[in-house]
Amino acid sequence: MENLCYDVIIAGTGVGGLYTALNLPTELKILIISKRELELCNSALAQGGVAAVYKPVDDDNIDLHTNDTLIAGGFKNNPDSLKILVTEAAGEIQHILDIGVDFDRDADGELNRTLEGGHSRRRIFHHKDSTGAEVTAKIREAVLKLPNVTVMDNALLCRLKKIGGGFAADILKDNAHMTCTAQHVVLATGGIGRVYDYTTNSAIATGDGIAMAYELGAGIKNLSLIQFHPTAYNNKESRECFLISESVRGEGAYLLNCNKERFMDRYDERLELAPRDVVSRSIILESRRTESDEFYLDIRYKGREYLSGRFPMIFEFLLSQGIDMSEDLIPIFPCQHYLMGGINVNTSAQTEVNGLYAVGECSHTGVHGNNRLASNSLLEALVFGHQAAIDIAKKHIDGTPDSFTFTQPENAEPIPRGIRTEIRHIMQQSFFVIPDKQKALGGFERVSAIKKMLDTGNYIIDRDYVEARSLATVAYLILKEVI
Repeated sequence: MENLCYDVIIAGTGVGGLYTALNLPTELKILIISKRELELCNSALAQGGVAAVYKPVDDDNIDLHTNDTLIAGGFKNNPDSLKILVTEAAGEIQHILDIGVDFDRDADGELNRTLEGGHSRRRIFHHKDSTGAEVTAKIREAVLKLPNVTVMDNALLCRLKKIGGGFAADILKDNAHMTCTAQHVVLATGGIGRVYDYTTNSAIATGDGIAMAYELGAGIKNLSLIQFHPTAYNNKESRECFLISESVRGEGAYLLNCNKERFMDRYDERLELAPRDVVSRSIILESRRTESDEFYLDIRYKGREYLSGRFPMIFEFLLSQGIDMSEDLIPIFPCQHYLMGGINVNTSAQTEVNGLYAVGECSHTGVHGNNRLASNSLLEALVFGHQAAIDIAKKHIDGTPDSFTFTQPENAEPIPRGIRTEIRHIMQQSFFVIPDKQKALGGFERVSAIKKMLDTGNYIIDRDYVEARSLATVAYLILKEVI
């Protein structure tokens, strides 16, 4: 790197981080850090779509979108953030359409809207069943054309320190540490899925940004508000579980128990289209009633032509597993999916630490309340990524932060093996869908000891250490809230 001083450092290359960069003034010098390859992010895994009231049809409006979000969130949503989310949605949809995002259209060329659980209207804009990949790719393509942006892939943000005039970041790239400084930092590091044995999240989701914000003194709020998606593909082997999108139920799939019977009528009048937390809890209760964890989705009646066209990615994945969704039942079970809590931010996505912002899943805007409404996540990343960019542009002043160099520990050792695995087991056993408070108490004591060991020990600062410490911090904060 010829110049290690920037105006803005963005950690994360999902929709939140990339869209922030796209909306920043072009005179600002921006560094974007990607933990692994640019394409690996949770945003790209989003299947369903983007919920928005865009060029409203007669039967939909932002009040209905607001009400659906409030109902799903148990009316614990932040009203100011929610108002921004729903009112800014149309503008962000138009912006990403303008940069080339290809949403599905009907025979007349009009944008197609689908339905998902918790929505009272068809307002989900989608690209087949790989909307996240499409949206992320088009935004990334636009960002990579910007001359003021430097993108560093396979680069790990190890430490973040507040210094005069901004921040210093310790970045590990090609097994070498470098220090970069910036006036503003945007954390867009995604979720915490890897703190569980089974998750729909990608390998990068270890809560690094949340842990670093916590160490800097930023508020962390509602970290125990974790969403477990009811319909992850259940092969009982893979740690990273393939998601069977909410939109499959939105298009008419039935949930079946081990007896191949529909059962949601026992738990909620909305049946399969109840919000995710309700469906996941219903599955766990039904599993206890039937003493079985065998559950299925059934959408066979829609036929091969429709299913392969509407859900090509899901269809092909299931075929690779020996399942034809037009002829076979799809085995499913709840799985860790999304985080509603995170780094607490205001309506401009700024934390309590001056100059530090958080966008996307690692942030807590409060829009989701106690449970996220389907397809509001990509929308949140777009809306508040843009809000962060607006605020940074307003507050940026000419000048450079103080110089700073991180030192590396001498005679350091690798962390003990098995730490991350142990943390995952603790979380899976103590805090999954219906928490076990007794196990959570014992888990908290053990996680606290692990965190203290990592905080005070003399360990090599590498990927193993950073991720283990992040997971320990995240698990500690989650269990601390619930015991």
